[in-house]
Amino acid sequence: VQLQASGGGLVQPGGSLRLSCAASGFVDGDYYVIGWFRQAPGKEREGVSCISSYDSSTYYPDSVKGRFTISKDSAKNGVQLRMNSLKPDDTAIYLCAVARPWSGNFAPTSMNYWGKGTQVTVSS
Repeated sequence: VQLQASGGGLVQPGGSLRLSCAASGFVDGDYYVIGWFRQAPGKEREGVSCISSYDSSTYYPDSVKGRFTISKDSAKNGVQLRMNSLKPDDTAIYLCAVARPWSGNFAPTSMNYWGKGTQVTVSS
């Protein structure tokens, strides 16, 4: 599985960005979870959203719930992450990742494949 993230940039507080993750290497019928993590300097890697290939169920931690939305991108066989009402605390490198098979635990140690990150900076 190969993953390619894009869409990061500089945005003012309160602004929006949309990240994309293009994926390849899946086999028809694969059951996997694809999601986004972020890592800020000096902080642990944090999961911010994921979606299931099986039933499109989603997960968001409280830190982003109501502001971030993950969706499948059939054109790129991947996902998009729409981020609204961005805050300076959202500044980080954002990475997409896949868990296959899915262990049921959305954590960095559960993910099997990682893409290169894209920088998101929220600053005035």
